[in-house]
Amino acid sequence: PIEIKTVDDLTGPGAPPGTVPTDVEQATGLERLEILGKMEGVDIFDMRPLDASRLGTMESPVLVRSAGDEQYAGCTGVPADSHNVIWLGMSKERPIERCPECGSVYKMEYVGPADDGHHHHHHGPEEPKTFADFVKPEYRY
Repeated sequence: PIEIKTVDDLTGPGAPPGTVPTDVEQATGLERLEILGKMEGVDIFDMRPLDASRLGTMESPVLVRSAGDEQYAGCTGVPADSHNVIWLGMSKERPIERCPECGSVYKMEYVGPADDGHHHHHHGPEEPKTFADFVKPEYRY
């Protein structure tokens, strides 16, 4: 089996001089990880369809596995294909999303590496403000 231990393992060896490189020889990064995984019979990105046999609820959401800080999922309703695809974005900070069309609830389940202790700064867009952000404290309940 091929073992990936460091980032350096995600750089291909290249092709011998005078030859055209294969994908395995020239691929780098995530593309190389995916190719090496397929060679070992592992679907690195788990591209299986999500469970569309039931409507996700807050108590029992449809789980969406993610090895990264963010994940997108496409909802097509219950049963599957009962409405056009609506893309939902989830993150570690905001793991739960509800489809505005059918109400199905999705939850990102982080399956990536444990926190390495480094402080990561989120560089994505700021969470949009809503009317609730401007309500005076004395009017909140």
